[in-house]
Amino acid sequence: MRRTLELAVLGTTSPNPMVGAIIVRRGKVVGKGYHTRAGAPHAEVEALKQAGHKAKSADLYVNLEPCCHFGRTPPCIDAIIQAGIKRVFVGMRDPNPKVSGKGLRALKAKGIAVVSGILDQECQKLNESFVKIMKTGRPFVIIKSALSLDGKIATRSGDSQWISGEMARNHVHKIRSQVDAIMVGTETVLKDNPRLTCRLKTGLVKHPTRIILDRRNRVPLTANVFKNSRSQKVVYVTGLNLPAARHKTLLAKKVDVLQVKAGAKGFNIKSLLKELANKDINSILVEGGAELNASIVKAGGADRIITFISPILIGGVKAPGLLGGSGVMKVAGAMKLENMEVTKMGEDLMVEATICSAE
Repeated sequence: MRRTLELAVLGTTSPNPMVGAIIVRRGKVVGKGYHTRAGAPHAEVEALKQAGHKAKSADLYVNLEPCCHFGRTPPCIDAIIQAGIKRVFVGMRDPNPKVSGKGLRALKAKGIAVVSGILDQECQKLNESFVKIMKTGRPFVIIKSALSLDGKIATRSGDSQWISGEMARNHVHKIRSQVDAIMVGTETVLKDNPRLTCRLKTGLVKHPTRIILDRRNRVPLTANVFKNSRSQKVVYVTGLNLPAARHKTLLAKKVDVLQVKAGAKGFNIKSLLKELANKDINSILVEGGAELNASIVKAGGADRIITFISPILIGGVKAPGLLGGSGVMKVAGAMKLENMEVTKMGEDLMVEATICSAE
């Protein structure tokens, strides 16, 4: 099963899940495959194709329950049954509540032995974005930030380049290549004018969609985030009062304009996330400032925190920390984190944790 996970990560499949499959007959691997991209044949079909007639009476290992419904491709269970597979070993059930378990039951009904739940946690982790979208209708959201040892993301003047070292910054590009979109707010664009591209030196370079939250329409249309919008998608999120001329210019730049109702304190984060999910965005890396971070955390929209802690001290009561807003009144009300992992990255420490209250 671990080998199916290794195969699965080779695909660029979003909004579909990552799936790998291996066919074993008499102790030997006779076929293997993985889902390469949305719309392409599924992993099971690729493995069966490679195995050919050797699939008869063989065992199939797959990290996700085989599909039993028509989507962009036919149901995988039909191909499994027709190939004469004897036993199917499954990592995790399909997280879609409408179809979960149906594929396994269909295989059992045809006399195929089924074993499920093998390395379930590892399989869930691999496709955590797909699991989240299936269960809640919202993307998996990661908040990423570079911090000084005293918890500051910038100086009191707003300067933040660069808090983290080169190795940490390079790793951020790897994270960018693994998500569907990067989200920033108005202030980040105005202060840093980021490109929000993926600049990996080796491996697959996948540029995520750039999501710009700008409810007051203050971001200049000459900003770097709007460059190359024909090759790297941009979703511009604003309020209902978008000037017609600005709207026309954005459309001419091939920018996807999303107008949503916004209150005095900003957008309704949960509603916005569902709108973004409708655009096939399963995962978002938030690279904004303290206020955007706080609004997402407060709304229960964040799933994971990734911080790069640098051995420097910035100080100053007016220097922003990771989270803005009003915060909590009592320590007992603090948001708890779990599954914390610490990795040395050059001179910095990368600290990852899951937010307990995330759905």
